[in-house]
Parts: sequence; C-alpha cells; structure tokens
Amino acid sequence: MILTTLLQGLPVQVFGPTDIDITGIQFDSRKVQTGNLFVAQVGTTMDGHNFVDNCIAQGATAIVISNPAYRREGVTTIIADNTDYILGMMAHRWFGCPSEHLTLVGVTGTNGKTTIATLLYKMTRALGHKAGLLSTVVNYIDDQSVPSTHTTPDAIELNGLLRQMVDAGCEYAFMEVSSHSIAQERIAGLHFNGALFTNLTRDHLDYHKTFDNYRDTKKRLFDNLAKGAFAVTNKDDKNGLVMTQNTPAEVKTYSTRTLADFKASILEEGFDGMLLSVNRQEVFVPLVGRFNASNILAIYSAAICLGFDNAEVLRVLSTLTAVNGRFETIHSEHKGWTAIVDYAHTPDAVDNVIQTINEIRKGKLITVVGCGGNRDKGKRPMMAQIAKHGSDQLILTSDNPRDEEPADILRDMAAGLTEEELHQTLIIEDRAAAIQTACTLAQADDVILIAGKGHEDYQIIRGVKHHFDDHEMVRKFC
Repeated sequence: MILTTLLQGLPVQVFGPTDIDITGIQFDSRKVQTGNLFVAQVGTTMDGHNFVDNCIAQGATAIVISNPAYRREGVTTIIADNTDYILGMMAHRWFGCPSEHLTLVGVTGTNGKTTIATLLYKMTRALGHKAGLLSTVVNYIDDQSVPSTHTTPDAIELNGLLRQMVDAGCEYAFMEVSSHSIAQERIAGLHFNGALFTNLTRDHLDYHKTFDNYRDTKKRLFDNLAKGAFAVTNKDDKNGLVMTQNTPAEVKTYSTRTLADFKASILEEGFDGMLLSVNRQEVFVPLVGRFNASNILAIYSAAICLGFDNAEVLRVLSTLTAVNGRFETIHSEHKGWTAIVDYAHTPDAVDNVIQTINEIRKGKLITVVGCGGNRDKGKRPMMAQIAKHGSDQLILTSDNPRDEEPADILRDMAAGLTEEELHQTLIIEDRAAAIQTACTLAQADDVILIAGKGHEDYQIIRGVKHHFDDHEMVRKFC
C-alpha cells in the first residue's frame, strides 16, 4: 500500500517522500522486514524509540515516532503526538477498513463482557447469520476458532481478524472492548454500529491509577459512536447513564431493578437455571444469578436493537448455556456436592457470585480464591473480606502470581481479615492442594466456589508458565 493512502488526513508531520510502497506495518521491532513501516510505541516497560535504528538496519523505509530526537535521514519520518492512534488508524486502512463491512458491536464494562459478547455471537449464528467473535476466552471467524491472548487484540491483529471475518462472509462481529484497548487506541478507526455497557467496579487501577480515569476511558467508546449507532447501558449501575451522557448514538437502557427500556426479573431460580420475565415475557434460561439475569437482558436488548425478531430471540435465549469458566457447575455424584468454577477476579464479581450461590444453596459454601500478581494490590484485602463474609469456609490460595511471590499476595489478602477471621480461614499457597482440601471438606448439598481463573488453563509462578485447569482439578477430586 502507498504510504500516502495510509497517512491521508492523519494529524502528523512528514519528513521525506510518501509516494513509497509499504510492504507491512510493524510495532514489534523483531518482525520488521524490508519495506516495512515501523511504529514506535511508548509502553509501560518498553520504549519503541530505542529500536528505531535496528528497524532501519532491518530494512524499514518509514518510521512513526513521537520523539523528534529519533528523526533519521534516509527514511521517511512521521512525527505524531500519539503513535498508538496512528497505528490503529493505519492498521484499519491496511486491512481495507473491515469494520465498515460488518455490523460491529462492542461490549465494555468490568464484568460480564465475555458472557454477553459470546452469547450474542452464538445467538446471531443460531438465527442463521454468519458472525465473528473477539473475546477473552477465544476468537471466532464464523465457526473457526482462533486462540485468544488478550481481551482485545493489538490493532494489527484486531483488524486482521476483522478482515478474515469479512472475507468469510460474516455479517456481524461482537467484541469485548477492554479499557486497555481504548486507552492504547487499539480500536482507533473502527466503526461500531452499537455498544453495550455492563457495569463498573474496581479493576485495573494498577494501570489507570484512579477510578475516574478507568471510568472515563470506558466512556470514550460511547463518546465516539456515530449518530446512527445504538448505545445500550445498564441503568442499575450508577455509572450507566454517565457512559452515555455525551454519545450521539441512540441510547437504550436495561434494568433488573427500576424502570428502563428493557426490564427483567427472576421468577424462579435453581442451579439448573432460572425463569425470567423479560419485558413481561417468560423465558427459562440455563444460567444462574442476578448478574446473569442482567447479562441476559443486555443480550436481549442488543438483539432487539439489531432488529432481530422478538419471538426468535426469546427462543434462542432459552438454549444458551454458560460460557467456559463463567459460573460453570460440576457435580460430584459420589459425594453429592456441587463445585462452581468462575472467573470472578474483582471484589464485585466475587460478591455477585457468592450472593447468587447463597440464594440457592442448601448446604455450606466453601470458597477457594486468590488474586493475580502484578495487578491492582488494593483489591486483594477487599476480595478476601467479601469472600469470608459470604462463605462458611474460606480458603485463600494462589491465582496467577506472575512475578510476585505467592506468599506476599496471600499476606495482602489476609490483611482484609480480622484476627478471629484469620483463625477460621485456611491459607494454602498451592492451588491444587487448596482445591483438594475444599473437595475433601465438602459434604452432600455443599457448594464449592473456585474463583479467579475460570477458563484459564495455566498458572504463572515466578515468571514460569505451568499448565493448570480448575475444572481438571475439581474432576480429579470428585
């Protein structure tokens, strides 16, 4: 592609010719080849400017920088205030603006993104349409799965996947939109036909520093919607209407508690599912909990905004099952207890799952929970406190320690408990041993909640990645 086409209308200063053919766009210096354009991004731990000379030596014919000191002779130099934004815009153009050839719906919020995006994808396909999915668990190009490494991929991978969806004949695409992807401009240039907001609770403050920054980053997705798009927001969350207050899109609200455009309530509930009233229409769904009632309502709201038939939407809703690692139940036929594997890794998510279990359970609740390393430390004592207050037995254990010492993370969690509560709590650093202990302690009708990892099939301990799957551990000790 000619560089002039990639740069058209972008806020940049250009030094050197632009009528040159670009053979590829890279932000990873190790991948640069002859004729490539290299974009120097400034990350939290690495500065791409330090690799400019290496990239030129590898054959880069153009560079994008934000620091003018790295301007070089012999290559076209593009200076921009925000190289992340320029990368996003150029990636979109490089792949032929694929989002403009799809009905693209983004889902953002702290909790519920994966469930809503995945079930919208499944519903759309069940209604006879080709669709794509970009999610934390897995990406799909119609029925072809593609491994997922991030909630939202980098700009080049993201647009490449959208291009593949268009080429495969997909009409719709549903994607989780993380706060990181918005802040880092990975979604720059994308044309969203609609967006959904789930909720906002404490998360990622290690990156965003303050809750206000986190909230305002999420809000940018709605601020940037086009006039003809729709914005569906959760009226039960105090930030729901904040998200949409400046959007030019058509705003629709949903709620399980108050008046809204889309309303739902739980009529009956058990571990096999719940009977809901959705806009005064009854439907049984094989999902559990008020948080899932809210998720189902968000899915219904988006489906109606997309113009799908109401009766068909309700029919398909009744067939949708839990997403991997989201309130997944495993029953021990031998001992009579039920284990629930859930991705809950924020205070609010843990609270929601525990409340749901406590509304249904007959026996005791044994909770196994940990916190990830190299992430927001402030939520650790909060999660332990919530888990302790809602459970009959609490077991604190490792999650993904990453580069932190597991014992240090457990100390941070234990700080949220009183001395008396600590005496009643088991602290077992090894996650497999913690799950085995919970399975040994559980009696008939008891519930074991294993929170934090959900779909993940690995642990990173002292920087080394090991295979570990909560589901496998539970079945091992059934």
